[in-house]
Amino acid sequence: MSLARDGSGLEPTVRAYLSQVHPVFMLPPLAASLFGAILAQAVDPVLAGVHVVAMFTAVYTAHVKDGYVDFYVRGEDDDHPMTEWGCHVGLALSTGLFALCCALLFVLVDWVAVALTLPTWLIAYHHAPQLDMNPVTATTGYPMGIALAILGGFYVQAGTIAAVPLGFAVVFLALLSGIKVIDDAQDYDYDRSIRKRTVAVVVGPDRAYTVAYALMVAGLLAVVAFAVAQVFPPTAVLAVLAFGAVALLASRAEPDVATMLLIRGSYVFLAVLVAAVWFEPLAGFV
Repeated sequence: MSLARDGSGLEPTVRAYLSQVHPVFMLPPLAASLFGAILAQAVDPVLAGVHVVAMFTAVYTAHVKDGYVDFYVRGEDDDHPMTEWGCHVGLALSTGLFALCCALLFVLVDWVAVALTLPTWLIAYHHAPQLDMNPVTATTGYPMGIALAILGGFYVQAGTIAAVPLGFAVVFLALLSGIKVIDDAQDYDYDRSIRKRTVAVVVGPDRAYTVAYALMVAGLLAVVAFAVAQVFPPTAVLAVLAFGAVALLASRAEPDVATMLLIRGSYVFLAVLVAAVWFEPLAGFV
């Protein structure tokens, strides 16, 4: 039974499964997991690797399930590289690898590590067609996965939850939720036609932009507040300036361009935060 729609054999099958690897959306959860590990200071590469693989399989599950639902269930997409059977096989393989990672985390760490990791797969698998029909869960699903990746990445290293990773999880939840609202605004007309209740559909495109930037500003102000309270290193404020500059440019762009800018701006935001935490360049002066 063929797994790829454009042919049988190894090459078309591999190409079909690789098509579900979307670096723009996959790299942030992996980076968030490693960021959480960095926050723990001492990094065990084996534990870090297991958690990163778990995050990869969770996001891969989301992509395969979304593609299956959009093409075979909703009929939204014009094409899909995998057959219906291929989607089921892909989901089984990614879920099986995720379960193996959870088993390793249970043995190598404890049940709390699994409790922080398992929800990422639940969010991924149920995003379509359940969670993406509600404005709250459609908006916060992916950002919540990032937040859990930070907490889980930290916990598997430190064996506890501290204020710093919890603060970063809250910041990224707010910031990325704002970006997701703008991303969903691109599909406002179509989502409205199929009664898909994104924030843009519920409150209208103009108010959606207001909600989006309010969430992002809240996330940035939280970084400043945590830095003032000495929870975050003071140089974390540089990340606020970097992302703020990108957000200012994005506010004057169309939704598709704004989304592209903001996603890449979040990469810069994370990179500056990693540098601030890892090097703490002002540690000797404060």
